[in-house]
Amino acid sequence: MTNDALRAVRRLAACARLLGIAAALAGCGGGGGGGGGAPAPAPPPVEPSFTDSTVYSNAATASLATPSEARAVTRHQWVSGTRTLAYTASAGHLTATEVRSGAPQASFFHVAYTLDGAAPATRPVTFFFNGGPGSASMWLHLGSFGPKRLVANMPSNQIAEHFALVDNAETLLDVSDLVFVDAVGTGQSQAIAPANNRTFWGVDADARVFRDFIARWLDANGRRDSPRVVFGESYGTLRAALLAEELEAAGVGLDGVVLLSSILDYNSNCAVFEPGRVNCAGYLPSYAATAAHYSVASPPPADVDAFVLGSMNFADQRYGPAVAAFIAGTGQPQSDATLVSELVALTGASAATWQQQFSLRPDRYRERFRAGQLIGRYDSRIIGALGSPLARDGDPSLTVIEAPFVTAMNELLPQTLNYRSPSPYVSFTDAAINVWQWQHDGKALPDGVPDLAAAMLLNPRLRVLSLNGRHDLATPFHQTVLDLRRFGNRPTIAVQHVAGGHMTYLDDAGRRAQRDALGTFYRALRTTP
Repeated sequence: MTNDALRAVRRLAACARLLGIAAALAGCGGGGGGGGGAPAPAPPPVEPSFTDSTVYSNAATASLATPSEARAVTRHQWVSGTRTLAYTASAGHLTATEVRSGAPQASFFHVAYTLDGAAPATRPVTFFFNGGPGSASMWLHLGSFGPKRLVANMPSNQIAEHFALVDNAETLLDVSDLVFVDAVGTGQSQAIAPANNRTFWGVDADARVFRDFIARWLDANGRRDSPRVVFGESYGTLRAALLAEELEAAGVGLDGVVLLSSILDYNSNCAVFEPGRVNCAGYLPSYAATAAHYSVASPPPADVDAFVLGSMNFADQRYGPAVAAFIAGTGQPQSDATLVSELVALTGASAATWQQQFSLRPDRYRERFRAGQLIGRYDSRIIGALGSPLARDGDPSLTVIEAPFVTAMNELLPQTLNYRSPSPYVSFTDAAINVWQWQHDGKALPDGVPDLAAAMLLNPRLRVLSLNGRHDLATPFHQTVLDLRRFGNRPTIAVQHVAGGHMTYLDDAGRRAQRDALGTFYRALRTTP
């Protein structure tokens, strides 16, 4: 038995000891169980238009004494071609209470979209969150699979002030209700006294308070019988892995986990560490995809998909083992002229670059790829001249999209969802990532693979879909493949990588391909024996 499997078995045993033999069957069982506990609380008050007088703060020491649970509820129609969907939007706060003690933890700002006339017991509900840590969920909310999306037309090197907001042809609203929730200290989510925002700025505390919010939302909205999915992006994928186990152990359970642009194991991503400490083979196929995009791979690939697949094999069979020998001090592969020339041909990086930093980190690749220019971290297909407005913040691919998203979110809430507040919507909180408590399971940096494995052991029907963009130099798609290989061959885990960056959904072709994969995923929920 592998160490990961052994840890998962220990978690199951611990859950049984905690809940007792009889209760363990319900508390640690499959995703469909509703769990027992106290009666469901009354739903929060509803108003067609709501002005929230509470002033929210993203400061580390901020907390709320008297949180509000009022929400604005509006009716809408989604139209695409000949199809029309009537849906209800709910925007406001909900108090997350600890699943066992019922103690209030945090006031979560969220926006929920529910299809009118659907049967709650069979209608899935999906909880979306971005990562950071310290990021609000406006990116997924306005860019991915909500009923409306911003037209970003990625990749683009043009800095825009506004993106058009349109009905989203790729929305998931036809197959699931959608809840977009902001982490504590982002959006307008805030801790409740005696806790403060910083209380939840850590790997474990963050996962647990999200667990408490999801359990409370299900109870407050009478949705304990609904199929349930969590959908995390970037750091949100680590949160989703931990959250899956937390929910299963609490008797809430899940049916599916969607991982978008994953960083499941911080210990395997070489960008986190000093050069030469961790193997960067997981990045090599992303470098190759970048080289193919800029037509500097040699020879130019006639079939990009086959070229990327070949680069993955090369990373596994040639480059990865060579880097391992280099790090161990048992080889000097940077002196192997044949290997270096193959790396140059695959990635477009110079021989000097490979010789100077053989385990090539993405920051060095981005800086050295083209003289006088910087390629994007979130999307390497976007490039800007050094010193230009596009490259001023260190990532051209973030510069081109950030302002239009922030503007659109601050317009959507009062103008479309009738939710008004004196507090600005906080898209990102630097203070959170600066003081984040990264320790988890005895490690200085978290590894969520054992947590997700434990959740899948507790609930063998749990399905996992991993989605990645090939041009993402923040969370490389092949490193996700390597991390997921630790599970072995499981039919309930599906993986897809397509052209696009970290926010793959901003690319029209990538979003459509991912929507197809998500359609298959939702159709399979609760069908696994």
